[in-house]
Amino acid sequence: METGEKKSLIRRLKDVPPVRLIVSSFFIIIVIGAVLLALPISARDRQATDLLSSFFTSTSATCVTGLVVFDTWTHWSAFGQVVILGLIQLGGLGLVTFTSGFTLFLRRRLDLRDMQIAKEYTNGSTLDLPRLLRTIMFFTFVCEAFGSFLLMLRFVPMFGGKGIWISVFLSVSAYCNAGFDILGFLKPDASLELFVGDPLVCLTICCLIILGGIGFIVTVDLYNWGRKRVRKEERRPHLTLHTRIVLVSTVSLLVLGTVLTLGLEYDHTLKDLNFWEKLNASFFQSVTARTAGYATIPQGELGDATKLVTIILMFIGASPSSTGGGIKTTTFVVLVATVVSISRGRDETVINKRRVDKSVVYRAMTIVAMAFLVIAITSGVIMVTTPPEVSAIDAVYEAVSAFGTVGLTTGLTPDLSIVAKILVMLTMFIGRVGPISLVLALTMKHSGGPGKILPEGKVIVG
Repeated sequence: METGEKKSLIRRLKDVPPVRLIVSSFFIIIVIGAVLLALPISARDRQATDLLSSFFTSTSATCVTGLVVFDTWTHWSAFGQVVILGLIQLGGLGLVTFTSGFTLFLRRRLDLRDMQIAKEYTNGSTLDLPRLLRTIMFFTFVCEAFGSFLLMLRFVPMFGGKGIWISVFLSVSAYCNAGFDILGFLKPDASLELFVGDPLVCLTICCLIILGGIGFIVTVDLYNWGRKRVRKEERRPHLTLHTRIVLVSTVSLLVLGTVLTLGLEYDHTLKDLNFWEKLNASFFQSVTARTAGYATIPQGELGDATKLVTIILMFIGASPSSTGGGIKTTTFVVLVATVVSISRGRDETVINKRRVDKSVVYRAMTIVAMAFLVIAITSGVIMVTTPPEVSAIDAVYEAVSAFGTVGLTTGLTPDLSIVAKILVMLTMFIGRVGPISLVLALTMKHSGGPGKILPEGKVIVG
């Protein structure tokens, strides 16, 4: 009887769509993390943390956001910090990538079901998936280890043995675009403001954020491209269109964000810094707005124009199959290319002399529309329920930061109402798993075949 029930359970799990299993894995991690963080051992004062705050912290860590109701160092014990770091690592890589990667490292083969689930999460090709997963795991741990080493050069001389843990925590958190820090013993809730003039700390964190945010697919493509050039396997090795779009859009947004922040805040929040420190702080603000959440300048003191620039950068976010959130750089580029193509009289979206499939365009439009809806609802609830009344731009800033899994805040997070905190948690979850993935996970009954062919309807727009 028990054997029959086990077989029935396995059969039902095999019928579950991969996207639902992926969404469920994030939810399970959040629940486990919340339970662990609620334990007295997780708090520095050895008192049990209330369940809402534990869930909020667990959601923020798993969704690699960085919004917190408590300063991480001040409230959480060493055990609590380890739990948070584990959630960040699992949330950044994704439980699917993590488990599949270790399975391959142990020389065990993935079955077809595992391949389908991993492919859904990484957007990878089933033919190259084993190599992709190995490369993701290897590249992640190498980047985090090297980042830890560079940060130790600064923090170990400053804080002794404690500097090792600080360096490892910051490196993993930065690569996973999480935004958590444990520097609250210097100044609670100050993030990296005390290191605004330190290029070693700031540039190391920036490099880790960018490497984690460009996406695993791009990482593998760059690796293969470089290997082919070194070995001269092809006369002219080429990067894929996806990789070129990600690299160009990433560089463009970083430069634009840096220039605008420098110009808008030059005589405001940056007035007490020399030029190179201003440039460093502006570049850091542009990088961290792309879903990382660290801050070297007080976000609450930024001018409204700078906040608007940051909101746009947070909304666009990182790239697909990365540790970051947002609508993604490729989604933004597809929409811009669609507008340009239609304006030029084309019936199809064209990027770099390549036609983009209409299903991709429809998906991009859907993602943006759902993102706007989620942000509008969250912003409205924050403005209505959070005392004292907050400005509209600060409410939108908090909502976009949650959806983009960024973690930047003007100082609003600890003062959010219960309703607002719950909605912000949901927004972080939607931003991490993706609005389309969440809807599909909730509505899919099975992974059936193609849908019915419906008659065409004529609609006039414009």
